[in-house]
Amino acid sequence: MGRTKRSKSSVAEILAALSHALDLVEGQPQGHAARTALIAGRLARVIELDEQSQRETFYVSVLKDSGCSDNSARVHKLFGGDDLLAKRNVKLIDWSNPVISVKYALTHLVPGGSVVQKLRKVPALLGPPNLVMDRLTEARCTRASLIARKLGFSAPVAEALQNLDEHWDGKGSCRHLRKEEIPLLSRIVSLAQTLEVFVSTFGLDAGFDMLESRKGKWFEPALVRAARGLRTDSELWELHHRHLEDPGVNITEIDLENEASSADIDQICEAFAAIIDAKSSFTAEHSTRVASYACELGQFFGFAPERLTILRRAALLHDVGKLGVSNMILDKPDKLTDEEFAAVKLHPKFSHDILARIRGFERITEIASAHHEKLNGRGYWRGLCADQLDLEMRILAVSDVFDALSAARPYRDALPLETVFSILDKDAGQGLDNACIEALKEIKFNGAQAAA
Repeated sequence: MGRTKRSKSSVAEILAALSHALDLVEGQPQGHAARTALIAGRLARVIELDEQSQRETFYVSVLKDSGCSDNSARVHKLFGGDDLLAKRNVKLIDWSNPVISVKYALTHLVPGGSVVQKLRKVPALLGPPNLVMDRLTEARCTRASLIARKLGFSAPVAEALQNLDEHWDGKGSCRHLRKEEIPLLSRIVSLAQTLEVFVSTFGLDAGFDMLESRKGKWFEPALVRAARGLRTDSELWELHHRHLEDPGVNITEIDLENEASSADIDQICEAFAAIIDAKSSFTAEHSTRVASYACELGQFFGFAPERLTILRRAALLHDVGKLGVSNMILDKPDKLTDEEFAAVKLHPKFSHDILARIRGFERITEIASAHHEKLNGRGYWRGLCADQLDLEMRILAVSDVFDALSAARPYRDALPLETVFSILDKDAGQGLDNACIEALKEIKFNGAQAAA
């Protein structure tokens, strides 16, 4: 399983690395999806799935949470607290049990809030206990299935993602399929992801005790029996432990030989841009627009096609670390507290740490993680100064702020171009690059005149 000397990654490696961002949006320790893939792959071997099905099991595992950003705002709106905490904790309970589900919901309503604040949220939870989970699951799983199809994965992968939260007894979500109605890949990955959470949180014994207690309920009895053999797989749990301690350790067990094509990489970047922007209603299509503005500036400055491609990919992925910031903060319309702003300031570092795992993404990582740096050294996360910020970094910073000002937000209309550039001009030469601002003015005002 050692890495080869290739300078570029395969599709499997890229998705395994980016799955760390999906772990963030689910409130899980980084590497959860990759460790799920490890367990699911071993289980697939135990039941003697063919090589293609084993490969599909891997892709279901690393893409399983790709729809989760789509329901982050809904979770926050529903419970009124930290969506990351609510999502993390729900994986530790039997949410298909009505009593446990209601108790969980009431416990997580507006944490730290007053009784009045909690009571205001109760109407949203009224009705059948599984109704809320069905709605949240449907949004998440449908989104994940669509993303898999857009990335060109097989129908079994898309179908497995669509039905990942179904349970053997029919009490899962959201279609309430039973037994063999549930795709086999869904059954395998559902067991693997739940086992991974319990082993990481409570230890090996607790994980396998959980499987036995949910046999015939959540999980297919035959699969639970097959999984028992994994209990004594010392190599598996040694790898699991090492990866839990250091998520940078490579544990991908499917072939890594085929380098991702340029088209593959573009598709993945575009898919993850959509995942990122779905996290908050405040940032719908933000990454795509920033990429468009950045490329316009790159063309203005005469970038060659390869240089433009790298800039575009960096722009599409620049906010991937924002998946690790709670919607309680991202969707707050009021001024952030110092503590909340400190959490926001971590997202470029998260972007760096996630993208740095991907071979061939070195330059993309440098550009993407510098989008909040300022010429005067007062930006974040590193506090870089002008002589440390190259043209691509300056272009991305200007493009990011331009979109933040010019795009419509739920709480205000888009600002007129004159107002946007008036604000940008105040920061020119201090925080943002003046040449980039002037170039963008020329592009936008000339474009507006041409359109008229």
